[in-house]
Amino acid sequence: MPQTPVIAIFDVGKTNKKLFLFNEQYEIVWEKTAQFPETIDDDGDPCEDVNRLSDWVRSSLKDVLALSEYSIKAVNFSAYGASFVHLDAEGKPVGYLYNYLKPFPAALRQQFYATYGSESDLSLQTASPALDSLNSGLMLYRLKYDKPALFERIDCSLHLPQYLSYLLTTKCFSDLTSIGCHTMLWDFQQHDYHQWVKNEEIDQILAPIFPADDVVSPTETYLPYPVGIGLHDSSAALIPYLASFQDSPFILISTGTWSISMNPFNASPITPEELQYDCLCFLQFRGQPVKASRLFAGYEHEQQTKRLAEHFALSTDYYKTVAYDPTIIQSLRTNRPTSGTNFDQVKNPPMQESLFRHRDLAHFQNYEEAYHQLMLDLVSQQLISTDLVLENSPVTRLFVDGGFSKNPIYMSLLAAAFPQTEVYAASVAQATALGAALAIHKHWNQQPLPREIVELKLYSVDSVTI
Repeated sequence: MPQTPVIAIFDVGKTNKKLFLFNEQYEIVWEKTAQFPETIDDDGDPCEDVNRLSDWVRSSLKDVLALSEYSIKAVNFSAYGASFVHLDAEGKPVGYLYNYLKPFPAALRQQFYATYGSESDLSLQTASPALDSLNSGLMLYRLKYDKPALFERIDCSLHLPQYLSYLLTTKCFSDLTSIGCHTMLWDFQQHDYHQWVKNEEIDQILAPIFPADDVVSPTETYLPYPVGIGLHDSSAALIPYLASFQDSPFILISTGTWSISMNPFNASPITPEELQYDCLCFLQFRGQPVKASRLFAGYEHEQQTKRLAEHFALSTDYYKTVAYDPTIIQSLRTNRPTSGTNFDQVKNPPMQESLFRHRDLAHFQNYEEAYHQLMLDLVSQQLISTDLVLENSPVTRLFVDGGFSKNPIYMSLLAAAFPQTEVYAASVAQATALGAALAIHKHWNQQPLPREIVELKLYSVDSVTI
């Protein structure tokens, strides 16, 4: 029986570690998922168990190589960013895969910005909001001054996606999708590492930059297949859309805990106002900048639906049964219930919590009315957040994937909020892993890219306005 040619993709998230096999039509033909308990670092803070993760990658690949029905033609990786694995001169991990939520010492923060400029200036230059440990470059700065003995042992620091590739190839590379995503390492104006990185000689422990759409060839590794160097998950998730709609400018709103609006067709420099509203730029897999804005909408939705469930004595997922009702929307907009706060005096809604949490639920007749108001408040914020990256760019389509793409109220209100743009609910099976596979398509797959990678559902503009 002939073997099916496949590409193996490791997709490593904070919670779920996944391995997929995609066939030449980019259909998932095999998969496995694992979850590991966290360990603790030398400060007692939780962190990824890098040794256990490494063992899982090696053993899982060994398992799929033993599957007689598949022939592995390539391997690639996607993983969460803002996290470094440090290697010593022998190529072995040293220290810890420190958590990007790890508290950052206030004294070191003050020292850094006193030496290299204000938070606002550095944030503008590096297109990175000041996020402490989430700025992975600052974690290297911290090791240099907070843990100098450990820092002296580091020969090379690899972002997590590139470390996963290193496990197979033993080749050290850096990748622009990891370097260029809120790390404070990359100067977007100079298209190079920021001067502070060079002054601190941190660039000396960063591996050479390698194209994310290229591979380490079998002749370099003695492996029977090419290996990609891995991608930051945010950039990987954008690739299926770039592959499918490269001739039609779009914005992608990727929804989960965060709703992230990504515009690959807006290369304008980030502004102080955009930074204030949690905008950033990251680099897509071919090196072009992508302007993005973040909204904590999924988390806020989760918190407020719990509050609604408790108030109306219903299940926490009751919202899934609520259909879009334009008459409720019209009624709310005409006679909007308040909780004693004059919302009309608020120029812009707060971006990290919804107005809804300040509303008195007793003012609503039933769950359905209250839930429609919640969605009105969230989409009002989404309009502001997405407008920040729209900024007169030639966008004709707006795609929404993730949880809110399945919410008819959210989607209908969003279509009303952007009447000049086609608004689609988009569905891509395992977009992050698929993006990592598509990035190296030319190195393993002689078939043309399939046209139906992304499933779309158009939402027409309703008479309701935001």
